[in-house]
Amino acid sequence: MILKKTTIIKFAAAAIAAMGIFSFSSTTHAESVNSYITNNNISHANITSSIWGGFPKNAYRKGTGKPEGVVVHETANPNSTIYNEIAYMKKNYQAAFVHSFVDASRIINIANTNYLAWGAGYPANARFVQFEQVRVHSKSAFAHEIANAAYYTAYILDKYGLTPNDAAYDGKGTVWSHGGVSKFLGGTDHTDPTAYYASMGKTYFGASYTFAQFYQLVKTTYENLQGSHEKKAFDKVTYKSVDDQALLGDKYKSYRLYNHVKNSRANVKTYSWSSVSASVGKKVYIDDIGKKSSGSTWYRITFSDSSNAQKYWVYSKALNFD
Repeated sequence: MILKKTTIIKFAAAAIAAMGIFSFSSTTHAESVNSYITNNNISHANITSSIWGGFPKNAYRKGTGKPEGVVVHETANPNSTIYNEIAYMKKNYQAAFVHSFVDASRIINIANTNYLAWGAGYPANARFVQFEQVRVHSKSAFAHEIANAAYYTAYILDKYGLTPNDAAYDGKGTVWSHGGVSKFLGGTDHTDPTAYYASMGKTYFGASYTFAQFYQLVKTTYENLQGSHEKKAFDKVTYKSVDDQALLGDKYKSYRLYNHVKNSRANVKTYSWSSVSASVGKKVYIDDIGKKSSGSTWYRITFSDSSNAQKYWVYSKALNFD
């Protein structure tokens, strides 16, 4: 039997497609990372404060006294974890260090953002808070990491009274990639996180993810953060100075350390127990009591009787007064 030419062509095309020579999935199924985050209601991790005292404390450039924006980095190491990166940076901080690290499930602040870091060369170091993204290896992980990175960027802008402004176009703004620093400010030749974003976007979402798209997510996150300040009702707290002592109770890990009484104001920070070498029965010194109108009691504690000791707020059930 003789087949018509058009029929032969149809069979040939079907065979070629079956062999994977033609692939349309990367374009027809392309999905925005930002849309995926929104459609799947992906939220951000809480910021964990794990400040290491070994980092130098140098002021930002004169005339400001505070950061002027945020530089976004990525580690360029496909095999490391967030804890590996933090440990390495502590050992090699004299060469470089950043303020925080982000991955799919964590935002860990390791250096005080009130002081500059050494992550992007001069003159950027004297101007910006800087954080690293650790490379992740799945669609969901990348979306969660981007959500965390956008939140941390928006959080820093909000904390220091800065407005989102993408610096990619004219070198003037508050949100910077490391590549933008190289292009406009110099002192470095890195281009991250451009290649990482593009690769992860193509691999898992069918199209490159760009820093411009990331900036849009930062802007939206910032606007939502501003709106939450307006709507949130903070707890009223009555304070009383005391001179007392207590022990960490056997359930202290069920609670957290804070820099202020929880929900008493905006941007209350949390601290990890590991950062203070806590243990059941450890003695703490109390110099202030905060009682919420709701009835709960909070204590401001230190882990030594030194006047310079770091102070933390903790919920009463974390302590034992027996």
